[in-house]
Amino acid sequence: MTFSGLGLHLGNLSRLSNAQSRSISPENFTGEKGKGGMAVDGPAAPQARDLGRGWKISPYVVIEPGATFTLADIEGAGAIQQIWMTISRGRLRRSILRIYWDDQALPSVECPIGDFFACGWEEFAQVSSLAVCVNPGRGFNCYWEMPFRKRARVTLENRNEEAQTIYYQINYTLTDVPEDCAYFHAQFRRSNPVPYKEVHTLLDGITGHGHYIGTYMAWGSNNNGWWGEGEIKFFIDGDGEFPTICGTGTEDYFGGAYNFDPRVPWQLANPGASGGPASRYLEFTTPYAGLPQVIRPDGVYKSQQRFGLYRWHIPDPVRFQSDLRVTIQALGWRSGVKEPKYLPLQDDVASVAFWYQTLPTARFPELPAADYLEVD
Repeated sequence: MTFSGLGLHLGNLSRLSNAQSRSISPENFTGEKGKGGMAVDGPAAPQARDLGRGWKISPYVVIEPGATFTLADIEGAGAIQQIWMTISRGRLRRSILRIYWDDQALPSVECPIGDFFACGWEEFAQVSSLAVCVNPGRGFNCYWEMPFRKRARVTLENRNEEAQTIYYQINYTLTDVPEDCAYFHAQFRRSNPVPYKEVHTLLDGITGHGHYIGTYMAWGSNNNGWWGEGEIKFFIDGDGEFPTICGTGTEDYFGGAYNFDPRVPWQLANPGASGGPASRYLEFTTPYAGLPQVIRPDGVYKSQQRFGLYRWHIPDPVRFQSDLRVTIQALGWRSGVKEPKYLPLQDDVASVAFWYQTLPTARFPELPAADYLEVD
């Protein structure tokens, strides 16, 4: 039987369901039926003073420094279908999103808000993908399906030294959840820098039955030259020294080729020829993979360039039955020598791993303090 109560697509938009649509926002903190827009007091009451009740009195919340605010606390069974959010001030790396499923004490999602929405460098980058969209005005949108059976609790911690104004809306459904639906997870990690000849670990210590569904990376290059030769590796169900799945290069994993540089394949096909495309990284954003952000302080292939990349395993999830570990190499290219060779890098690499699995959620590594998360 098709489970049409959580989300629809073009193939089942006409299917009827007994699911109940609900939405939580500052205009309806509980999501109760018929309880939206009832505020008589709120942060925008002065602006609505001539209009009265029902006229945008409580469209946002203010989170004080050091405080954690509960964005949503939903009882029952169902699924979060979409999260929209925007933050008017404060550093994104100091705004920590957490999601707890079914009364667990440990979060299944713990991540700085910008990285969660594929925008990890404190600068706007437009993203058009199936799972995440970042739109002008810094409008963050998430479309990952997030089922729950007993309860869903979503919080936001403000680690900034100033109050934050948060506009948000969490759209969800109340409905029965089939036995084979797993729980959404997301974990942030950062290696700054990656130790010499070591790897950046995206995920480790994961136990249970599930599948890996996506990667976001904020990659800062600390060397001149090309930085993306490293291989991503998936160690599945007891793999030891060597993985079951091994990539062929960083840009390959994120759906690109030849340094994300249109000039390179042209040069290979036309050795010794002049002209051709200009040398540059070329941004792109597609449904499943993208390089939506390139920050260029010094020009092409210069140190301190920064990149935002995503890869969603929606049509090709990485399945695991008992455990999973994911790593990526920081590996560049040493040119200007008699025989070019690979160059181990010590880059600033931050990642968010997205996956579904059965409960319970293993304890995540402790999220570092605000100074370690800083991107300036």
